[in-house]
Amino acid sequence: MALISGDPIRISRRSAALRGVSIALVSVMACSAIWSTVRLIDDLIHGGSETNSATTLLLVGGSVWASTVITFSLLYFELDSGGPAARAHHMPATPALAFPQHLNPELNASHWRPRYIDYLYLGFTNSTAFSPTDVMPLTPWAKSVMTLQSIVSLVILGLVIARAVNVLA
Repeated sequence: MALISGDPIRISRRSAALRGVSIALVSVMACSAIWSTVRLIDDLIHGGSETNSATTLLLVGGSVWASTVITFSLLYFELDSGGPAARAHHMPATPALAFPQHLNPELNASHWRPRYIDYLYLGFTNSTAFSPTDVMPLTPWAKSVMTLQSIVSLVILGLVIARAVNVLA
């Protein structure tokens, strides 16, 4: 709500304060997603109430996994190429994340700008394939964040599915 009230019409202002608030909020979300993953792992190891039922475990695991996808997509959205407001004004010659439109001149992407759905797709594919699919990380921060997301997702999916199968068996 704070971000919308700071720029109510559309993401167009390049305010350092708004950018700082948005990065701080997304960072809190990222810490929360990682903490949820740690708590889930602890419950799986030490036996939490939600780990005794396959249905409950899959629901909890799925919600933790979905929150990591959304959180990391917002992180990519905020950090790539100076953020959404900066991308709206101009794209840098070398973005942190290279989409197919950047890499293939036949797609004629001179005016193309990634939107949130592009980052959501990146977050989803990185969490399911555990690697970049069509979006290539070009900077150290992008490679580090994608690696962290893959590790978190692998742990969630691997442990939750293994425990759910064990509960069913």
